Amino acid sequence: MPDTSAHIRRAVGALAAGLLLAGCVTTEPGPAVPRTPQAQDALLRTVERTLVDRCLDARGLTLARRPDTPEEDRHLQAALFGTGPRELSLTLATGHTVTAHTDGCLASARRTLYGDQTRWFRAQVTVDNLRAEAQNRMKDDPAHRAALRRWNRCATTSGRPRTERPDPALVARCDRESGLAEVRARLEPAELAKVRTLRGDQLTTYQQLRTRALRRAAELSAPVTAQEGNNAS
Repeated sequence: MPDTSAHIRRAVGALAAGLLLAGCVTTEPGPAVPRTPQAQDALLRTVERTLVDRCLDARGLTLARRPDTPEEDRHLQAALFGTGPRELSLTLATGHTVTAHTDGCLASARRTLYGDQTRWFRAQVTVDNLRAEAQNRMKDDPAHRAALRRWNRCATTSGRPRTERPDPALVARCDRESGLAEVRARLEPAELAKVRTLRGDQLTTYQQLRTRALRRAAELSAPVTAQEGNNAS
């Protein structure tokens, strides 16, 4: 009979060596990602601005100096935001449509951070408008409709139609006296929860791409010497 125990010992030894080698590779510490959302947002903004500045610099442009002429300003705006028809477009449940270019230094910076600009655009626009979508859904609630009618009466003074931007003090008073603020505070959490469930796929995509961007931003913002040391290993 063959000595199976010897074969097992050799297999276990090889497996252990393989795991040790794999562990050495996969546990190599990378640049630290900030823990708090505020610090993470700051990191993403800083690295995005750095990437934009480098892109503009390669074109002989800068955001640090105000353009001297309208022509220079148009040139800067085109380099920053892109030109021609906007290739990205998303119509929200509220009826509003958001568009963006896929060219320009801002788009380039976001591709570097998030990888797939189209997926990030759709996810970010959706997530940024979750509260607006929830508030839009409240319009169908009878209590909200009644409170909104009271608010409009309150904001219409001296028989004149109310302006598009009423005085902030008037808005606060009418919110309170009409009960609209109270109705919104009661309805919004439930509607927001429904919207988050409806947009669950986009929320997942948003978190995945944001995590990717944070890792990339941490790598790009790490000291050059640290990056060279990691590359050498």
